[in-house]
Amino acid sequence: MTRIVVLPHASLCPQGAVIEAEAGMSLCDALLAGNVWIEHACEQSCACTTCHVVVREGFESLPEASEAEDDLLDRAWGLTPRSRLSCQVAVGDVPLVVEIPRYTINLAREEKHE
Repeated sequence: MTRIVVLPHASLCPQGAVIEAEAGMSLCDALLAGNVWIEHACEQSCACTTCHVVVREGFESLPEASEAEDDLLDRAWGLTPRSRLSCQVAVGDVPLVVEIPRYTINLAREEKHE
């Protein structure tokens, strides 16, 4: 299991979160399984940017982004050199620290799941 630290986010996890994920699982699936309800409007098909995260630690351990992911990231709010789409990141063996940007380009927020 790989440890993922999620930095505090005002609405998704105000206290932050620490979750464990199996290697090979998408970061988006790991966040959802850990009750961090990150948006994923395209159902993880690499067609939007609502699952955008900034990988603050462990970024170098991740495989390179595909050209399709890079093209989409150009439209993400709060883009940084460490930005990734969580639906496209496979969790490896290296612990990660991720930040979920405050905003997405989604006009209507998806409902929070309980």
